[in-house]
Amino acid sequence: MQKTICLLPGDGIGPEIIAQAVKVLAAVNERFGHCLTTETALIGGAAIDAQGVPLPDQTVEACQRCDAVLLGAVGGPKWDAIERDIRPERGLLAIRKKLGLFANLRPAMLFPELAHASFLRPDIVARGIDIMVIRELTGGIYFGEPKGFETRAGEQAALNTMVYKRSEVERIARIGFETAMKRSKRLCNVDKANVLEVSQLWRETVIRVAADYPQVELTHMYVDNAAMQLVRDPSQFDVIVTGNLFGDILSDEAAMLTGSIGMLPSASLGSTGPCLYEPIHGSAPDIAGQDKANPLATILSLAMMFRYSLDLHKEALAVETAVRHVLEAGYRTGDIMEEGKMLVGGSRMGDLVAQKIGETS
Repeated sequence: MQKTICLLPGDGIGPEIIAQAVKVLAAVNERFGHCLTTETALIGGAAIDAQGVPLPDQTVEACQRCDAVLLGAVGGPKWDAIERDIRPERGLLAIRKKLGLFANLRPAMLFPELAHASFLRPDIVARGIDIMVIRELTGGIYFGEPKGFETRAGEQAALNTMVYKRSEVERIARIGFETAMKRSKRLCNVDKANVLEVSQLWRETVIRVAADYPQVELTHMYVDNAAMQLVRDPSQFDVIVTGNLFGDILSDEAAMLTGSIGMLPSASLGSTGPCLYEPIHGSAPDIAGQDKANPLATILSLAMMFRYSLDLHKEALAVETAVRHVLEAGYRTGDIMEEGKMLVGGSRMGDLVAQKIGETS
């Protein structure tokens, strides 16, 4: 197979973790006889420093001509004081819009080898954690208008607007139901329909779509209760579908149930064009350049890319199995380190996974 992947290393630890994914990509090429090539473009703070904007036109063009996009991380305190409209995070929001990526899939699965790393009680962990959070990505309060600052009754005020059209809810709901069909056929819709009109439209639309998926058991939960239930008993969840703001918060909560945010990948999907894959953690500028960053979330994002964008299911499984074998062998980066295990840096972890790709059958 010949495909091209656009790499967006970004800021902080982004270039380091992307470099480890490239090692794994090379190992997959060698083992399976593919010609999966890469090209690199700027985003975030790195793009601001070079071209004055967080998402240059050249980056959008590079992403659009490639078959998939792998992103590291954006942002950092270096750019905190600049104008809000050109901060690094704007580049991430903009590329999602430009590529039409409306569905963010964030799996939160606890590897058995990392059971002791979870912050939950052992009896809760023993029930298992394997959740897929599906977050609507291009609507809601992050994009709604009007927004901004104004003066009200003589004092400064700020406002953001949560808006969803029925069509936006319907398309993310279908992603949720289709995903549930491939898992245990259970879907939990999370909203705040007891308070918000936008959530009332959301829930009504999800119920309408459910009629097309009679095999799926649909339940509903208010977001505050969902946040509590994720901690109390995460095993009750399989697939969760929710809006942009709620999904942002709940997916990070679900991630920490597994012990480290450095272990979890994500996929941002659209109707057409290339999809984007990235670890869910941030740029961690405090450890950038120190070879401390855990690259496994980025490597597992690469596996999601193989599965969802390139239809390379054997290759995806090979990467996931290699990660599992490295963990079974006792290797750990600092964020998942535990007594009796072998501490390695991010570069060594990338080497180990790439090596296992060649050994795994």
